[in-house]
Amino acid sequence: MGDPVQLKDEGNKYFQAGEIDKAIECYTNAIKVCKDKKILAVIHRNRSACYLKKENYANAAADATKAIDVDAADLKALYRRCQALEKLGKLDMAFKDVQRCATLEPKNKTFLETLRRLGAEIQTKLKTTFSTDSRVQNMFEILLDEEMEKDKREKAANNLIVLSREDAGAERIFQNNGVPLLLNMIETGKPEMILAAVRTLSGMCTGHKARAMAIINMVGVDKMCSIMAVDNEEIALATCNLFQCINDSLTGGDTREYGKEAALVLDPTKELKTILLSLLEMVASNKVSGHGRDQALNLLSKNVPRQNRKEKDYSRTLFTIDHGLKKILKVCGQVPELPDQLPLTDNTQLIASVLLSKLYDDLTCDPERDNFRDVCDEYIKSKIDPNNMDKTIHAINTISGLLQGPFDVGNALVGRQGIMEMMVALCGSEREVDQMVAVEALIHSSSKMSRASFIITNGVSLLKDIYKKTKNEKIKIRSLVGLCKLGSAGGDDYSMRQFAEGSTEKLAKQCRKWLCNPQIDTKTRKWAIEGLAYLTNDADVKDDFVEDEPAMKAMFELAKSKDKTILYAVACILVNCTNSYEKKEIIPELVQLAKFSKQHVPEQHPKDKKDFIEKRVKRLLKAGVTSALAVMVKADSSILTDQTKEMLARVFLSLSEDPKDRGVIVAHGGGKALIPLAMEGTEAGKVKASHALAKIAAISNPEIAFPGERVYEVVRPLVNLLHTDRDGMQNYEALKGLTNFAGFSEKLRVKIVKEKALPDIENYMFEEHDQIRQAATECMCNLVSCKEVQDRYLEDGNDRLKLLVLLCGEDDDSLQIAAAGALAVITSAQKKLCTKMTVVTTQWLEILQRLCLHINPMIQHRGLVIVYNILNSDDNELAKKLIESEMLEILSVIGKAEDNPKRQEPIDAARACLVRAMDLGLIKPFTSPS
Repeated sequence: MGDPVQLKDEGNKYFQAGEIDKAIECYTNAIKVCKDKKILAVIHRNRSACYLKKENYANAAADATKAIDVDAADLKALYRRCQALEKLGKLDMAFKDVQRCATLEPKNKTFLETLRRLGAEIQTKLKTTFSTDSRVQNMFEILLDEEMEKDKREKAANNLIVLSREDAGAERIFQNNGVPLLLNMIETGKPEMILAAVRTLSGMCTGHKARAMAIINMVGVDKMCSIMAVDNEEIALATCNLFQCINDSLTGGDTREYGKEAALVLDPTKELKTILLSLLEMVASNKVSGHGRDQALNLLSKNVPRQNRKEKDYSRTLFTIDHGLKKILKVCGQVPELPDQLPLTDNTQLIASVLLSKLYDDLTCDPERDNFRDVCDEYIKSKIDPNNMDKTIHAINTISGLLQGPFDVGNALVGRQGIMEMMVALCGSEREVDQMVAVEALIHSSSKMSRASFIITNGVSLLKDIYKKTKNEKIKIRSLVGLCKLGSAGGDDYSMRQFAEGSTEKLAKQCRKWLCNPQIDTKTRKWAIEGLAYLTNDADVKDDFVEDEPAMKAMFELAKSKDKTILYAVACILVNCTNSYEKKEIIPELVQLAKFSKQHVPEQHPKDKKDFIEKRVKRLLKAGVTSALAVMVKADSSILTDQTKEMLARVFLSLSEDPKDRGVIVAHGGGKALIPLAMEGTEAGKVKASHALAKIAAISNPEIAFPGERVYEVVRPLVNLLHTDRDGMQNYEALKGLTNFAGFSEKLRVKIVKEKALPDIENYMFEEHDQIRQAATECMCNLVSCKEVQDRYLEDGNDRLKLLVLLCGEDDDSLQIAAAGALAVITSAQKKLCTKMTVVTTQWLEILQRLCLHINPMIQHRGLVIVYNILNSDDNELAKKLIESEMLEILSVIGKAEDNPKRQEPIDAARACLVRAMDLGLIKPFTSPS
């Protein structure tokens, strides 16, 4: 191994040469072979210095301690340990070490300064700690004192919640026996106390794995589930958030950094599995409220299926299917009108359907999908009993739930022998609840053309009969929706109308009548919107609907209500009315070929042309569609699926087409609502929302359109539109939006640079398309005042500056204004670029002269500013070359011109250039100044 003293000396040489890793290696080898305690202490002390350099403070402290154990008066080791402990946040221990150093060497200025500084830091920390500790204790005393005034208790609760959201505050609450005290608050049974306690626990769990694990064990998963199970929407939502914070902390979903030291925690797999099983237990428990069930389903929907298909582990989905699929199916099959049903809200069954869809979509192979279908099939078979109609309609309602979720599974079950016949038979039952469930199932099962044609043949007369005979409004409106859906089976294809001319308009009129009747309950009016969602495929119906302002306003009010099952239908109506659905490009040659071969050719309705669509958009905006959309986007529920988000994004894009309407959209909160749509959802939806944001950003004041910090969130969606796989219009409008932002503030310019937009903007400056090239150059013109952008132009080995100079020579005035403006700003900020400009292209002087002779005063002014920058660049040879050219004559002619308000800026700039040239001694005045 070698001699320890020799290895130590080698280590010293490496340390002095700055090769720290090699020094550590030598010291480590020396420690392994050294037997002499005194030499060993010196080596440990030296390695401690290395670890300090490497910022490995724990090892630095450990090595220094080993040296001190041999010699308690080792000043170097004591001071090194003091430095390491300070960095580790152990100020009191560091203070003791430096105090010892100062005692041994009382006149050492370094020791005395460190002693003073650490003393002050400890006092500040103690003051803060004692202050926080006393505040925490005081808050709990106020909260648990029943005789305390209500407003004081509310203030204390809010302070506790705010404190828990800061890592230091959360730690103080935890260390001060906070969890048992929060449990005492929960035991009071008072909703406001429970809410405050649960929200405080959420703050304490956020981003801290160790605390989250401790709180699970101290509070207990069963206790948290029992809190979420209460019949109080706010408490259920707050507890759901607590579970989410715990899940994010334990799985690493919360990526924020809290503190320097990572918490060391055992594997959380067991706790996560316990939470999953408890949530599945809640799904089908009759002791759980509707709100609690909703949140349990929402948590499963958010955390079980993979967020990203690239993740290989989908074991949670398989586990949930094995242990909870039948429980979720049980929720779908509930019929609230029957006795002994699970407590539900208006949203519960649709949330369950969405969860089923996500679980099914997460499966990766046919055997797993077959197993899913088999479990569903087995469950439905077990519920069908000819002697027990309650069980049978439960089975039919479960199929309805599957048809709203994993449609392929539900569709396969409807196709099984006897199921459709049973649905038709139930329609003829004397019990109204049987009719209602059967009609709903018929509606949901007719989503495919093949299935719809079967029902048109077998069920239309039945639905008409029910509609005419029943006196129950709930059944009447459902049968009407069934007729609406069947009537719209041809989509927007004018030639594929299922019913006679005028029938769909009559059905729509009836739906609008139901919709506008406030005497009918929300759940029943919702079905009127469902009907219109199908019927608005017909352009006549769209036009009638937007003419009916009360109907539109009634729909918007329902969209803002607590019943979120309505979101998808409202989104469908708005997509239909604005014609913002995906349209297949119709190629005339293929149409002729199809007609020749007697194939069906889709026809556009006359009222689906551009001018009709524009009128419908104006009417929707007037009726307040933007505020309704803003509320819909906020829906904190799995019901707001990625498909629904995409439809809302399509509607926003359609509404923002006309620049005159964008102010109205901003005024009603549209700018803010678009940000989450641009961040989450389907790829198509994110692009549409980003495009709508670009349209608004291009012409709006950023402070008004996106108040506060939100404006910085808009930059990324705009940058994403610059990718080459986006179309030209998206590129162009994104560039216009970024131009507006870049001209607004330095912070926004820095944000654009940080989002790596510069390479794309530079690429578009080479674009052949005139408008895109101009927009990119204008954007760069606003960005060049940013230091990082200037540095890119200073770099060698690229054509950035050359391109900017050549663009100044283009014939397009707007392009010249942008390019010359950028060149004027950048040569003013970076004098080196004046010289570099003359090197990158031989045409620089000719282009500069053309700018200075331009008839457009804005272009001429920019050219003259560039000339002034060259004269002011400290490159005397370049300045001399410029003045010896025809530029002197150009400057003289412009400078001698009479003052003219329309051309004053270039005249003043030319005169400034002449004065600068005189200062440099390049030209002499004709007469001496008086």
